[in-house]
Amino acid sequence: MHILKCVFDVALNMVTDLLNRPLRDLRISLTDRCNMRCRYCMPREHFDSHEFLAKGEILSYEELTTVVEALIPLGLTKVRLTGGEPLLRRDVCSFIEMLPKELDLAMTTNGILLERFAVDLAAAGLNRVTVSLDALDVETFQAMGDTNETPETVLRGIEAARMAGLSVKVNTVIRAGYNEHSVEKVAERFVGTEVVVRYIEFMDVGETNSWNNDEVITGQMMRKMLDNLQPVKPNHVGEVANRYIRGSQEIGFIESVSKPFCGDCNRARISADGSLYTCLFASKGNDLKSLLRMNATKEQIANAVRSIWSQRDDAYSQNRGKKVQEKIEMSFIGG
Repeated sequence: MHILKCVFDVALNMVTDLLNRPLRDLRISLTDRCNMRCRYCMPREHFDSHEFLAKGEILSYEELTTVVEALIPLGLTKVRLTGGEPLLRRDVCSFIEMLPKELDLAMTTNGILLERFAVDLAAAGLNRVTVSLDALDVETFQAMGDTNETPETVLRGIEAARMAGLSVKVNTVIRAGYNEHSVEKVAERFVGTEVVVRYIEFMDVGETNSWNNDEVITGQMMRKMLDNLQPVKPNHVGEVANRYIRGSQEIGFIESVSKPFCGDCNRARISADGSLYTCLFASKGNDLKSLLRMNATKEQIANAVRSIWSQRDDAYSQNRGKKVQEKIEMSFIGG
């Protein structure tokens, strides 16, 4: 009876937006800093002189935990830790230990520090990790990431995560003229490993990545580069990747440009400075930090988010090109 009552209470409090989309997934940016300068995210010419957030401007782990716990009654089931690069944030494993374990806890990372942290992340309660890997050859990897690191560092991190018991996905952004060859190469590299490979269309996130539609390799174009793909059903409503099976290997395609999935989007984002964003392509956020630092209760935080989410009508990818808006940088609110 107690379990049934809890389920009923959550259903009663669940929030939906103007397009009847629930709030299921919260992506938390732990820091706006990163140890790479990927051309499609944090191009060096814009970010090497960028003024990053001071420590006092960033939400504490206690404040973030308060927000997460406040949103569970609204229907929240999943938390993903992002950045910048989340593993740059000190004591990140301690934060994972603070989060409610009934949630699906995931992280997106560039993998540079993953080998060092994998065992501790799993022990702290992280369920899954998604690792960015745009190329396997050193030249392309370093060109796209504008880094002196090598893909071997990331591959060791992926293996360490697997050995630690974490479920692993690899995200590969494909950009015309840069790394089309990665479609086949990355898929082949992870055959037989249970690592899910997902390809991402080059997106117009933020204002600094010099996005051009001519540099978009669509999911359909990518699929023609791979043999024996068989479509499979989504795992759940709101899944961002179109899923395929290639032998025993799962391949996904995130097609925000050519096949927008706004209609099922159930993701909210919290920036490192405590603003709530209702879309990856949003131009402004909603200040939660002020509420937290005025000692707002969890119920008050939940009511604020309910008010924001219930007025949400974001569908940027479906309406791409119909109106011009300045977009927040992806490094600030996470991918």
